[in-house]
Amino acid sequence: MASTPVATAVPAQDTAHREATRRRLVGVLIGGVALGSTGHIAAVTVTSLVALAITGDRSMAGVPAAVVVLGAALGATTLAALMARRGRRIGLVAGYAIGVVGAVIAIIGVVNGSFPTLLLGSLLIGFGNSANQLSRYAAADLYPPDRRASAIGIVVWAATIGAVIGPNLVEPSGEVAMSMGLPALAGPYLVPIVLVALASLSSLVFLRPDPYELADRTDIGAVGAAISEPIARIIRRPTVALAILALVIGQFVMVLIMTMTPLHMTDHHHSLQAVGLVISGHTFGMFALAPVSGKLTDRYGPIRVIYTGTAILAVAGVLSAAAPPENDLVLGVALFLLGWGWNLGFVAGSAMLSGGVSLAERSRVQGVADALIWSTAAIASLGSGVLLASLGYASLGLLGALLVGGVAAVFVIRSGTILDSGTGPGGGPPLQPAID
Repeated sequence: MASTPVATAVPAQDTAHREATRRRLVGVLIGGVALGSTGHIAAVTVTSLVALAITGDRSMAGVPAAVVVLGAALGATTLAALMARRGRRIGLVAGYAIGVVGAVIAIIGVVNGSFPTLLLGSLLIGFGNSANQLSRYAAADLYPPDRRASAIGIVVWAATIGAVIGPNLVEPSGEVAMSMGLPALAGPYLVPIVLVALASLSSLVFLRPDPYELADRTDIGAVGAAISEPIARIIRRPTVALAILALVIGQFVMVLIMTMTPLHMTDHHHSLQAVGLVISGHTFGMFALAPVSGKLTDRYGPIRVIYTGTAILAVAGVLSAAAPPENDLVLGVALFLLGWGWNLGFVAGSAMLSGGVSLAERSRVQGVADALIWSTAAIASLGSGVLLASLGYASLGLLGALLVGGVAAVFVIRSGTILDSGTGPGGGPPLQPAID
């Protein structure tokens, strides 16, 4: 008679070593995002100024920023494909390295007054920034479903460092550039050459073993490991489709309102200091509370947190539309809520996406999702100016509220029974086959 298999306990020292390795790798990812985001934000802060200086045409000032976003969308799919073949470490190292090359090319464009060269550099800088974004998924790989969102949240939080420090490096880096005989506007592009290069180097040296080697596999069997399954079929799975919908609409609404808020405020005679405070509050909401979003997602599940995030986004949209133009306090509250609502959906949606696919499929799906996020950001950024000019600032907030209301309705229709019928990984919906 065949003997009954007996579960073998994992030695405590092995469990402790694995946990210590996880923490170390997440620390490396946090450091990479902190360095990478600081360099990236320092560079993109001056893109409109550089474009205006080179072309003398205000209508071209926003083009480099749009190209940066396009580069991020391109980088997301390209690096994700590389990660699927070579691992997370190689993908992150390559992404950061390409960002450094982009910064060098951008400096050449500034020095030579070449707008096409500047755009090429901007494209590659955006490509490099996709490594920052994909880092959250590398952290998610390391943990079981019930801890995955917290890992994502802490890595997303690291971008707070770049958001705070990056813009403040513009002036001192300009002085350094002039001391080297370069134009002052070339200075901010020196920052990613140093910091993003350090992110690439630290990932190469310290991100060992590759996060894939320690990836949690407890939820893989529910989906299967069919790496040959077409990506179009994978993204039709209810779990995957709903996660991407939450990520894309949250990004669209956030960018739609945020992009035009500084112009709206200056048009109504707010000081630059007031504009800075409002945007700082928005940035705080976007990144600083990410660990809280992660904890909430692990405890209550991504569906509930996405509901909460969409509700907050809707409130932010209505509040920004209703805010008296002269009242920067109300606008500040609206923009903070806009950032926080985005963050809740971003962290919860990312965790839900990671739990809805097998490890073999994960990188490809995540790359497609991030490409859609960045493409959406570009559309929202370009469209917000048209709406502001034709219908006014209030139209942005109202449209945003309507869009997230529509997303909430879709979630109710497609996942209304999930919370009562059981949950899948990380408190998310059960893993399901594609919709035929």
